[in-house]
Amino acid sequence: MDQPATITAGRGRRTRLHPRRALAVGAVLALAAGPGVAAQPDPQPATSAPATPAPTTSAASTSAPPSTTAAPTTSAPADRGAELYRQRCASCHGPQGQGAQRGPSLIGVGPASVDFQVSTGRMPLSAERQQPRRAEPVFSAGEIAALVGHVGTFGGGPQIPQVVPGSVTNGREIFAATCAPCHGATGAGAYLTNGSIAPPLYDATAVQVAEAVRVGPGLMPVFPSQVLSDQQVNDVVTYVRRLQSDRLDRGGNPLGRLGPLAEGLVAWIVVLGLLVAAARWLGGRAGE
Repeated sequence: MDQPATITAGRGRRTRLHPRRALAVGAVLALAAGPGVAAQPDPQPATSAPATPAPTTSAASTSAPPSTTAAPTTSAPADRGAELYRQRCASCHGPQGQGAQRGPSLIGVGPASVDFQVSTGRMPLSAERQQPRRAEPVFSAGEIAALVGHVGTFGGGPQIPQVVPGSVTNGREIFAATCAPCHGATGAGAYLTNGSIAPPLYDATAVQVAEAVRVGPGLMPVFPSQVLSDQQVNDVVTYVRRLQSDRLDRGGNPLGRLGPLAEGLVAWIVVLGLLVAAARWLGGRAGE
C-alpha cells in the first residue's frame, strides 16, 4: 500500500501528501521545466557557427597582401631608374632623353653605351670637360642596372654584349690591326690630337671592352656586327684580358709597356751612359 509522501516546511512543520498528489505535483514541475530545457541552444551549432565565417575572413585577409606587395616589386626598378635619371641626367640630356644644350640626345644610344659610360665613372660629369676620364662609378651595380633599363626605354642602340672566351691568336691579329694604332701594342694607351687620349685598357672589364667596340665612345670608331662579328669581339676581349695579365712582364720592369721601340731607346741611352762613364774613368786613370 502506497505511503503518503512527506515534505518539510518551514519551522519544523511536516506536511504529508498523498501519493497521487505527489505524482501530480511532479508532473506539473516537469511540464514547467520542459520549455526551459527545450529553449536552451544546441551546443554544436553554437560552436560551429563562428567557425563558418572565419575561413572567409581569413582567406580575404590572406589573399589581399600578395596583390598589394607584387605591384611595387615589379615597378620598383623602373621607378628607381626614372628617379635617378631625373636627379642626375635630365638636366643635361632632357627629361625624355631628347638632348639639351649641355648634353647630347640619348635616344638610340642603347643600353650598352649607358652601361659603359656609367660603369666606368665617366658619367655623370661633376664638371664639364673635353674628354671624360675613367673614375670610380657614382652608382651601385643595382642603380646602374635600373638607370640602364630606364634609358633603354628611349629606344634603339646596341644591347649589353654577352662575352664568352675566344681565341687569343685571332684576338691578337684583330687588336694589332684595329686597336693598337691608338691604344698601343700593349694596351697602355696613347695621346691623340687636340689633347685627347686613347685610355689604357688595364682597368677595363671584359664587358666594358666589348661595349666600347660596339658603341665607340669618344673618338673611338664604332665597330658594328657588319665589321666585327660577335666571335671576333670575343677574341679581342680575350686578348685584352691576356694583356692585363702579369705573365707578360716576366722579364723585369715593363717600363710602362711602351713597346719595343721605346724600350730599345731606353736601353741604348743606358748603355751609352755607361760607356761614357767608363771612358771618362779610364781617361782619368791614364792621366795620373
